[in-house]
Amino acid sequence: MKLLEPMVASIARRYQGLVGAELTKYGLRYDDLLDEAGSGDVKEALSRLPQEQRDLRMQRLKRAMDLSMKHIYIDKDLKKLQTPWKWYIEPVIKEVEAERDERAALGTGQPYNRQIP
Repeated sequence: MKLLEPMVASIARRYQGLVGAELTKYGLRYDDLLDEAGSGDVKEALSRLPQEQRDLRMQRLKRAMDLSMKHIYIDKDLKKLQTPWKWYIEPVIKEVEAERDERAALGTGQPYNRQIP
């Protein structure tokens, strides 16, 4: 397996560059792509973010949808300012997952799972 690691790392860097370029075209960050409907952890992490961060996320998503519908990209000046790999929700998700794992180890339920059985 050690023999393939340099090749896999090279492919991973190239793929990350391609994904970053696509995100930059629309002014998105990688964390913006996380779906709150698909994961309770993401939903809980979003609820723990400051309101300003949530507003900025929604603004980026709305702008990306608008640009996509118009079949255009953001201006070149704005592209230079984009930071697609600046994490803002990933640390919070890790914290939520750690709490969930701790609750599972203690045998208690998840307090943020509010679904009616």
